[in-house]
Amino acid sequence: MPLSIIVPVLDEEAGIVATLQALSALRTRGAEVIVADGASHDRTVALARPLCDRLIVAARGRASQMNAGASAARGDTLLFLHADTRLPQDADRLVMDGLERSGRPWGRFDVRIDGRHPLLPVIAAMMNLRSRLTGIATGDQALFVDRQAFVAVGGFPNIPLMEDIALSQRLRRRGRPLCLSAPVVTSARRWETHGVFYTILLMWRLRLAYFLGADPARLARIYGYGPKGS
Repeated sequence: MPLSIIVPVLDEEAGIVATLQALSALRTRGAEVIVADGASHDRTVALARPLCDRLIVAARGRASQMNAGASAARGDTLLFLHADTRLPQDADRLVMDGLERSGRPWGRFDVRIDGRHPLLPVIAAMMNLRSRLTGIATGDQALFVDRQAFVAVGGFPNIPLMEDIALSQRLRRRGRPLCLSAPVVTSARRWETHGVFYTILLMWRLRLAYFLGADPARLARIYGYGPKGS
């Protein structure tokens, strides 16, 4: 099996059906879909189980959930997808052909933010440009990686925030990411809930603090979800 898509979830009953239904064509073409639940209190598990290939319950925290999903996966390539993000229809071909053609062990998609605020396209463009310049990807961009490379770098570090940045740093030592211009579409709920300007400033502050060595657990508390991470 060439591609396993791992979706970490926590209390996502409002959107999990649409998320998994959007992956049905990829499953038909042979991709495996694994839902890694962090002990949801709502109906996420019941709604997700019929729409995925495997559903596992893991220790709460996006990093631990994704690592557990990777351990359960059968695919040679792992793709980590946030529950509020949609892949391009031909994501499987783009990933597999792109990795083979480029010879790179990992990569990510460009991102588009689904929302009405006029600054959201600018934010997405800056995220994509920054990623190309730095070789660092975020979870919103649907990271994908060859299983052997993922295992070799130790997977996601078990930290409550910035696990995507940390994994990118580990993988970047093995080569820069394949940057696919086809966009994934991610929800604007984070920006709309807290405000666009506040969220931009908060994320800049958190990333700067992380790069300067701040404790990810403290940053997670500032961000607002502490150890749960999904």
